[in-house]
Amino acid sequence: MIELHKLSHDRDPFQLNCDLIERVDATPDCHVTLTTGQRIAVCESVDEVIGKIRAWRVDILAQALRLAR
Repeated sequence: MIELHKLSHDRDPFQLNCDLIERVDATPDCHVTLTTGQRIAVCESVDEVIGKIRAWRVDILAQALRLAR
């Protein structure tokens, strides 16, 4: 899971399962669209969201490789 922040006055953090992300758009605010059809406006940029997704997936693969040894 990755931590993002809702685009609101409080900028509340929340954890999101990356496997539920269908796409990330900048229109002009960054919106994450889930496979359920729900859209979430977040404070992070598209590049930041993609970077968090990549880092999470690399971490999962690295753990799997360590366990396989």
